[in-house]
Amino acid sequence: MKARVGGLLVAALVVAAALAGGSAAAKASCGTVTLNEQAWAGSTANTYVVKNVLEQSLKCKVNITKVAEVPVYQAMADGKTDAILEDWGHVPQWAQYVTKQKTVVRAGANGVKGVIGWYVPTYLMKQHPELKTWTGLKKDATLFKSPESGSQGMFLGGDPSYQQKDQTLIKALGLNLKFVSVGAEPAQVARWEQLYKQKKPVLFYWYDPQYLNATYQLSQIQLPKRFKGCLDDEKQGGNPKKYACAYPSYTLLKFMSKKFATSGSPAVGVVKRFSWSNADQNTVAKMIAGDHMDPDKAAQKWIAANKAKVNKWLGK
Repeated sequence: MKARVGGLLVAALVVAAALAGGSAAAKASCGTVTLNEQAWAGSTANTYVVKNVLEQSLKCKVNITKVAEVPVYQAMADGKTDAILEDWGHVPQWAQYVTKQKTVVRAGANGVKGVIGWYVPTYLMKQHPELKTWTGLKKDATLFKSPESGSQGMFLGGDPSYQQKDQTLIKALGLNLKFVSVGAEPAQVARWEQLYKQKKPVLFYWYDPQYLNATYQLSQIQLPKRFKGCLDDEKQGGNPKKYACAYPSYTLLKFMSKKFATSGSPAVGVVKRFSWSNADQNTVAKMIAGDHMDPDKAAQKWIAANKAKVNKWLGK
C-alpha cells in the first residue's frame, strides 16, 4: 500500500512538473516579435506601449525596426518586420502587398484619426482671416518670405519620408510659394517653432494627432475640396491638377506580415486588439518627445495607469 501511495505521489509530482513546464512553455511561446517604429512621435508611442505589453504580459522578445513608410511594406513581405501600428493611407501599397501579393494583411484600426494639411499659427490667422482658405494665399504669399525662398513665400515641407504632395499642390493652385525642406521632423519643428515664438508668419505641412498641438495654437488652412480621382502622393507623378485638393482624413490602420499573422503567436491577438485614442497617443508622445522620458519608461507609466484598456488588448 505504501508503495502504491508512493507511486501515486511520484506520478502526481511528475504530472505537476509537466503541467508547470507546459505552462512555462506556453508563456514563452510568443518568441520574437519585430515592430516597426515610424519617424514621428505618435508612432514611437504606439510601438513602445505595445512592446512593453508584449514583453511584460506575454514574455515576448521585441525588436524594433525603423523602416520608412513605403519600404516597410516590402520589409513585412520579406518577414523582416512583423507589424506596423499606424499607417496613413498608403493605398498603392495596400493594392500591391495586401490585395495582389497577399504577403501583408490588415490588422484593423488603431483608434486614432489622422488629419494632414497646411497650417499657420492662430495669431497669424487672427491677423489675416483671409488665410482661412487657400485663396488668401494668392494675396498673402509674400508674408512668408524667408532667406531660402527669395521673393516668394516659403512653404515649410514635412519630413521627406512622409507621404506628401505639397510641391505639386502649390504648382496646381498657382501659388507664389517655394517649397522648402529642412529635413526630418525634428528639424522642421525647430524651424516653425522658432518663428512661432517670434510671432512671425510661417506656413507649413502639419498633422494631427501630434502632441505639440496641445502646446501651440495652430490653425488649418482650408484647401480645395476633394474630388473623385484626387491624388495625395506626388511620387506617383501625373497631371498636377489631379493633386489640387485637400488631403483626406485617415482612419489609421495596422498591418502585419502574412508570416506573423499565421504564426500562432499570442502577440498577433494583441496587435489586432490594440486600439487607443488621439489623447492616449498624445499623452505618451509628449512624455517621450516633449519631456524626453525614456520610451520604455513612458510606456510603462501609461500602462500602469490604463490597466483596463491593456487587459482588453490581452483578451481578458
